Amino acid sequence: MARTDFLDDPNAPQANTIIPAVSAIITDSEGRILLQRRSDNGLWGLPGGTMEIGETIVDALHREIKEETGLIIEPTGIVGIYSNPKHVIAYSDGEVRQEFSICFACKVIGGQLKVSDESTGIAFFSHEEIQHLELHSSIRQRIDDYYVGSRIPALR
Repeated sequence: MARTDFLDDPNAPQANTIIPAVSAIITDSEGRILLQRRSDNGLWGLPGGTMEIGETIVDALHREIKEETGLIIEPTGIVGIYSNPKHVIAYSDGEVRQEFSICFACKVIGGQLKVSDESTGIAFFSHEEIQHLELHSSIRQRIDDYYVGSRIPALR
């Protein structure tokens, strides 16, 4: 299913749903961040996805990361909570979702890195390399918030 992100766009469609979601900044031993090239929009992004009924937010984090990357992670903190009503995501099935995502900092504790059906590529990148990748501005904001390193999560 295709998706289009709108941020501060007066021509964006009106949101018709809001679903809790997670994303993860997963770092390796060299401090590089794991990104996946999304198959739905072609941009590099953080792994993650939506929470399902019966899950805690951390259950959703573990499930989504395992599904999308093959990795088993341990959350080490919260980077931020992102709920900007001016950021909406339009899907090809007619859903227009208002952003609501909690971004976690995570470390790898197991698993085997793999590409999922939701991505066309996956790799760890240095801070410098990330500056040259095609990312949606909302993902770049999360990465920037991570690099600030505040003990207080960003609330955006």
